[in-house]
Amino acid sequence: MTPQETITPLSSPVRTHAAENKDASQVDAMLQNRWAQVLLPSFSDLFFIALMCWLFMGAAGWSGLLVDADVGWHIRNGEWILNHHAVPHQDLFSFSKPGAPWYAWEWLSDVLDASLFHWAGLKGVVLAAGLAIALFGVSLVRRILRTGVNLFAAMLVGLLGVGTASMHYLARPHIFTLLLLSGCMWLVETDLDGSASSTGVSRKRIYWLVPIVCVWTNLHGGFLVMVAVLGVIAVGLAIEALLKSSDDLTKPTLASRIHNANWSQTMRYALLTVACAAVSLVNPYGWGLHQHIVEYMRSDWIMNVVQEFRSPSFRGETMLQFEVLLFSGLIAAGHLLRRRRVAQGLLILFFSYLALSSARHVPLFVAATLPLIAAEVAEWWATFTKNAPKGSLRKILNQMAEDSLPGFRRTSIWPVAFVAALIFIGKPIKWPEDFPSEIFPVSIVKSHEAQIVASRVLTTDQWADYLIFRNPTKQRVFVDGRSDFYGEKIGNQYIQLLNGAWDWERTLNQYQFTMALLPVEQPVVQLLKQSPDWRVVQDDGKRILLERRAAAAEVAQTKTP
Repeated sequence: MTPQETITPLSSPVRTHAAENKDASQVDAMLQNRWAQVLLPSFSDLFFIALMCWLFMGAAGWSGLLVDADVGWHIRNGEWILNHHAVPHQDLFSFSKPGAPWYAWEWLSDVLDASLFHWAGLKGVVLAAGLAIALFGVSLVRRILRTGVNLFAAMLVGLLGVGTASMHYLARPHIFTLLLLSGCMWLVETDLDGSASSTGVSRKRIYWLVPIVCVWTNLHGGFLVMVAVLGVIAVGLAIEALLKSSDDLTKPTLASRIHNANWSQTMRYALLTVACAAVSLVNPYGWGLHQHIVEYMRSDWIMNVVQEFRSPSFRGETMLQFEVLLFSGLIAAGHLLRRRRVAQGLLILFFSYLALSSARHVPLFVAATLPLIAAEVAEWWATFTKNAPKGSLRKILNQMAEDSLPGFRRTSIWPVAFVAALIFIGKPIKWPEDFPSEIFPVSIVKSHEAQIVASRVLTTDQWADYLIFRNPTKQRVFVDGRSDFYGEKIGNQYIQLLNGAWDWERTLNQYQFTMALLPVEQPVVQLLKQSPDWRVVQDDGKRILLERRAAAAEVAQTKTP
């Protein structure tokens, strides 16, 4: 072996290590450049783009956001508001409760949907919904990383959270609650841990919650959850103040604890609770909106009949992901309470209760508690990697995560460029021009639209939403997706009629139905097909359109010269 061969392997690692340090310093110097920060995509940017592609570029595509047709009547109500420059206080769409009092409690979301629809059709509606959902996902991960959680732990918990909340990824107003709750919790978290003051940002930023809740009130009824969050935190902080004051006293009594406790932070959050509750009265219905929402949420009939308000069933993939987060969250709550971080512990317990009582609240559990759960997972990860050998996979992954963390927090121009490209791209992407034909009777409605519009149609609430979308000024329906409006009486009549209950004919005659547009598997379909009073107009094997013979005869007579 020559001397040169002996020297090369000894000196090579030194040169490589020096080169790596030089490259790293060059990269750091480059990232300090303003243009580099704007042009170089960060992990946060790539995560946003990956979410948009993963959620909306797959098999279901953008049409997956339209599987719930409630957005149909939201669009049409928004159009009515824009045309009349007023918010409706009476029903616009039914023949079962014409002109009855109605709370269009999501009127501002309806206006946004209508504006987007006029700008770009259903493409505009689903693109805005997809953008809100992707921003929600990014906000979750960035909130987690803000506390210094390991990047891999943050991504693991963040993806579980995004997957769990996907049950409500629809183009409906509740996506505003997801995004706004996550944003508001960001403000709360930075205020509670003191990072706002430590970075030189005024702690008055927490009072941004007041105008946010004012706008939120008119976007979606979920604003009440933020008022509840602030109340829970105020109670938690009060308990923490009492516990801390007891440590400073030799023989504490309750009176001495109360007298010596520092109530400043508790009072701030109590004030915020009152202020946010007060500004929520700035809506077209005043206090009546709150009363209506509370009655709706307390209705046993709604909880038993509307599927999304039932307790979750731990069967599908989404619910299994929630199960993992729920158990982790309860463990984290125990550790937080033991450390006397009562406010955070109570938050997890509060949202766990909400999520277990109603599947609709599972995404809220994710939005509010995920950073607290991630912090617990990060501690487990730190314990797992603490004594790992230097060259082990665990240690390498841990170091990679720490090195990548600063790059995640930047925001470059690429997310904006990506969204702009989606706005201008047409045909290569399968943008929805109508609601999904696999779910809704699109073909039948188009073939018999004039006949359906002129009739009293028995159909499902979701298909009624679609009929309203097709003909908002002429089409009137029996029931649609506004379960809070129709209530228990008409709601039960609707359910019993579709199920072919003993009094189905009486209800059919009471509301003078002249057509029926239903899925073929509905029990009442077989009863109508056997009735001599009804005839089949069209049957495609999945959906069927039937007509009352007397109504058909009347139409024929009017057409006879």
